[in-house]
Amino acid sequence: MTPQDIASRDNPLIKQLRALAHGNTAYREQGRVWLDGDHLCRALLARGGRPALGVFTAAGWDLADDTLQGAAARNLRVPDALMAGISTLDSPPRMGFVWTLPAVAALDAQAPSVVLDRLQDAGNVGSILRSAAALGFSQVLALKGTAALWSPKVLRAGMGAHFALRLVEGLDAEALQALQVPLLVTSSHQGDWLHRTALPWPCAWVMGHEGQGVSEALMQRASAFVRIAQPGGEESLNVAAAAAICLHASASARL
Repeated sequence: MTPQDIASRDNPLIKQLRALAHGNTAYREQGRVWLDGDHLCRALLARGGRPALGVFTAAGWDLADDTLQGAAARNLRVPDALMAGISTLDSPPRMGFVWTLPAVAALDAQAPSVVLDRLQDAGNVGSILRSAAALGFSQVLALKGTAALWSPKVLRAGMGAHFALRLVEGLDAEALQALQVPLLVTSSHQGDWLHRTALPWPCAWVMGHEGQGVSEALMQRASAFVRIAQPGGEESLNVAAAAAICLHASASARL
């Protein structure tokens, strides 16, 4: 299908794309996300997703294979400068997709899960999503105050993990009462050592705010507290690193 050529930065569709690509919560208003670059676009296709719109530079269209050219029902071709204005990458890509978000998922009470309790840093959130998808956790539950899961920065940090996960955000702590799996909370001062603990499966690991940790409300609901050995003597680990260690321990215990 021959792409539609657009050259004006004042085109209404181009303005929508810029807002979508640069706004942390624009996806909530538009019901769709901008996927910046070849990697995210191919990750979507690999998980069976289909974009509503493909956007290519002239060189990007010429170099794209049939899979990329035929993925969307509609394609645009734009000048390099226009793509640079849409993209948030330091080196603007030759292509991007617009994907319509699926309907908001309901919480799965029995799914192996990661609970994000007011995590602020988009890089941490995206990294935890990658670990969850890689290590067999199918659901991520984000409480209110957590960085927007589909924001551009979290999408980039997630590297395609979003498309493998059930993502539910904007939850109150009370919503976790519906979970039928044990809540495991990491602690620096209480609980069994992670490497000596018989970990339940499925379970839900709770990862807390970078500075404040897990809220008292969730601490009170924890089924178990777990400590990560730190023989080097640091006070605490980065939350994304702690999550990777804990999720890997759960995955290894199943082997």
